[in-house]
Amino acid sequence: MRIRKHQHSGSLIMADETRIQVLKEPNYSPTSDKWMWVTLGGPPDKQSVLFDYDPSRAQSVPVRLLDGFNDGYLQTDAYAGYNDVCRKNNLTQLGCWDHARRKFIEAQKALPRGKKIKTTKADMALSFINKLYKIEREIKDLTANQKLTARQEKSVPMLNKLKKWLEINKPRTVKDSLTGVAMTYLHNQWKKLNVYCTDGRLRISNILAENAIRPFAMGRRAWLFADTPAGANASAVHYSLIETAKLHGLEPYQYLNAVFKALPYAQTVDDIEKLLPWNIDLPVEQS
Repeated sequence: MRIRKHQHSGSLIMADETRIQVLKEPNYSPTSDKWMWVTLGGPPDKQSVLFDYDPSRAQSVPVRLLDGFNDGYLQTDAYAGYNDVCRKNNLTQLGCWDHARRKFIEAQKALPRGKKIKTTKADMALSFINKLYKIEREIKDLTANQKLTARQEKSVPMLNKLKKWLEINKPRTVKDSLTGVAMTYLHNQWKKLNVYCTDGRLRISNILAENAIRPFAMGRRAWLFADTPAGANASAVHYSLIETAKLHGLEPYQYLNAVFKALPYAQTVDDIEKLLPWNIDLPVEQS
């Protein structure tokens, strides 16, 4: 796919995956989990969202999807299925602070209500993390170089304080408690969670990939399942085109209508390139 080739020419790809039920997948039961994978990335002016169906969640799937993407950054949650492709393609793994924050929020919400409780460890962790996000909101309109400078001056000292706090309090926390689980996640992911401070082009979280996959997850509530692998693959193609069009400010129906009309007459690679969302010249709709 031409869009995937462009996606691999960028420096950062964000990835996520969600369940899909496919009834007639050979060698799988109808009720077993299969997976829709999504990747978001590419050069700033040619970014894309790509969906890909696979019945497996094995490490071989990211290796296939990211074949040709080398020496860049890969941002995901903590799923170990991405480790193999990072080793093979020399990718720097980038953590997601949203996932770390959610675990402390879960611990915070689990506390008994209606009682006056002193500040908890979950409260303290969230205080540190929220300050990191506040910095990101303040620098969101800066250039990549300016963001890097600001993170080195403001975020890194805050991260050092959080690390010191974690080292002191983690041994004092029940390991199997929600707060203990959140601390273990933070400790195990610490190196990956700090990578965003080394390059101003990077983001503090993987939220863009999660947002990209959300329309598929919401649609799944209505249509429930795919009948065959061919149907799941067709869904992946259509969601890829629609979400990439939206990423470039195009109205999806108008874009797809133009592509389907022009595609039968496309005979060369250049003809295909002209139909990509960042190249296509759509007619101005009459109001």
